[in-house]
Amino acid sequence: MTVTPSILRIVVVDDHAMFRSGVRTEIDGPVDIVGEAADVDSAVKVIADVVPDVVLLDVHMPGGGGLEVMRRLHLRHPDTKYLALSVSDAAEDVIGIIRAGARGYVTKNISGPELLDAINRVAAGDAVFSPRLAGFVLDAFAGTIEIAQIDEDLDRLTEREREVMRLIARGYAYKEVAKELFISIKTVETHVSNVLRKLQLSSRHELTRWANDRRLI
Repeated sequence: MTVTPSILRIVVVDDHAMFRSGVRTEIDGPVDIVGEAADVDSAVKVIADVVPDVVLLDVHMPGGGGLEVMRRLHLRHPDTKYLALSVSDAAEDVIGIIRAGARGYVTKNISGPELLDAINRVAAGDAVFSPRLAGFVLDAFAGTIEIAQIDEDLDRLTEREREVMRLIARGYAYKEVAKELFISIKTVETHVSNVLRKLQLSSRHELTRWANDRRLI
């Protein structure tokens, strides 16, 4: 008799409803999305209630981000695997969430088939990264990235300012940043002004060089 493999049970945690809807459209069916959450408290509740196989976990969101979700749940439900999702592929984000126990880290421009493959691999116990992100992890644990200094610099910025900073440093126009982060162009302008002031920089060119020197883009 042939035994049909059980469908993986997934919880999607992200503070953007449109992104969660997009994920559901792309992967629901091959996997079973049994819950969603938009912030830390609701994520902790739904994960504890349904105990999924894999959590797709946003790194930056209200209430402390993905790290706080894992801190509160990881020991209580050790069999649940975490696959981190973010617009950021910055070294300190990748390394921090992996140190907390995530089995993989993918950026939000991943395709539906690629995301399904990453989910299945994480559920099977593999570690999943793109080559660039895997390099960050190896460099960090080899001691070639000075994470303490990165953290000290970025502590001056809010989570949203960090997201805006990375996109601007990659050459995104204000309109593109606004679309990517679901915020207004005026809000992007305000965040950029705050980032330049806090980091004592005077231009987008200096910001790009600053971020590149710290391997944040």
